[in-house]
Amino acid sequence: MDQGNRLVFSVDTVKTDTVFANVGSSTYSFWVYNQTGSGIRLSSVRLRLGNQTGFRVNVDGSYLDNTIGSVVTDLEVRKGDSIRVFVEVTPQETHQDEPKSVEDDLVFMLESGVEQRVHLLAWAWDAVMLSDLRVKRDTTVESPKPIVVYGEGIRVDSGAVLTLRNTTLYFHDQAGLRVSGSLKAENVLLRGDRLDDMFDYLPYDRVSGQWKGISFTSSSKGNVLSDTEIRNACVGICLEKPAALDSTCIRLQMTRCKVHNCKGHGVESHHSYISLDYCQLTNTLGDCLSLHGGICEMDHCTLAQFYPFSADRGAALRFSDHADEVVYPLMRLTCNYSILTGYEADVIMGERTENEDGKALFSYLFNDCLLRTPAVEDDTLSFHRIVWETPEDSVQGKQHFKLIDEENLDYDFHLDSLSTAQGLGCYGSAPAGLNDK
Repeated sequence: MDQGNRLVFSVDTVKTDTVFANVGSSTYSFWVYNQTGSGIRLSSVRLRLGNQTGFRVNVDGSYLDNTIGSVVTDLEVRKGDSIRVFVEVTPQETHQDEPKSVEDDLVFMLESGVEQRVHLLAWAWDAVMLSDLRVKRDTTVESPKPIVVYGEGIRVDSGAVLTLRNTTLYFHDQAGLRVSGSLKAENVLLRGDRLDDMFDYLPYDRVSGQWKGISFTSSSKGNVLSDTEIRNACVGICLEKPAALDSTCIRLQMTRCKVHNCKGHGVESHHSYISLDYCQLTNTLGDCLSLHGGICEMDHCTLAQFYPFSADRGAALRFSDHADEVVYPLMRLTCNYSILTGYEADVIMGERTENEDGKALFSYLFNDCLLRTPAVEDDTLSFHRIVWETPEDSVQGKQHFKLIDEENLDYDFHLDSLSTAQGLGCYGSAPAGLNDK
């Protein structure tokens, strides 16, 4: 037995992504090559720490059974051949708020007495696990640990208030948040639960459609979201049609919120009164904001439609007096100090219908905005002090923003110093005197 014969590994360390404690990781693999002129026999392949770390290994179809020492014996890698090794991990709780490293070595003992190792490294993160939670009474959730939501998600009964504060909720596939009562959210992130990568350059956190999103049923009212981010959902927020429009009570108030990268609409409102202040609604397969009648008050918002996964994307803003052939009067839409832009030459769609009683109310007003839509010269009652953006402008579309990385799907919608929209949108304030122009 020649001790000079060694195996060659495609990696020296297998690094997994961060994994929630007691939740299985994705499967990782590497190759083991025999590039010598003779076969190499392995007396054993084992996990150095046995079953203590949560790693699971399959070597060329042989599973290292953790109940019998996490070892497999009597293997051979023929000359010029290779075998493949698969690694998974389900880490135990760490009893810490921050992720903690979990390490082990996969030890290859050659029959010649030579020992070779591949290092295994994972990061475990303790989390609060929720499945099919039903909120029947006023409840406050505030956790330094991440909250992972399974099953159908969280349901808030009519009359109950769910308050989310200073935490992150990770929703599993097909889980969502359905509110029949009220939702209060402050300094909260809601996103999918995949912490790994789809490709080397693309984390799942940048892929849309990871979880259902938030829906407010017909009975829901008094919802307030501040400093809250919703991303990678199917539909970010949907307000279903209430029994009647209450023009004296805001049904959804959003302040300094983000809704980003949705596989449907970002925010969809049916016959409701909503208010958005300093909000970012960006990159949706559907419309960034879709209004079917009702009232919408929007100040210092950025609606930017650069959805990367389909050319058949929706508008930055769509407002109409109907939905599914039912008429919902657009009582009032006001849009102040906002940026509405995107890839297309026209990202603002107003849709008005005729019905048996004539035209429904269709009232809208844009003040001090940058709008990517053909200029409207004959409607000075609805458009005041507008910057009409066109594809021919020297600075237009994605050039307004600090980062639109279409290759790595990384975005920063703060304004670039060269933008002509200074003072507008959700990351600026109206410059002094703008109202006096």
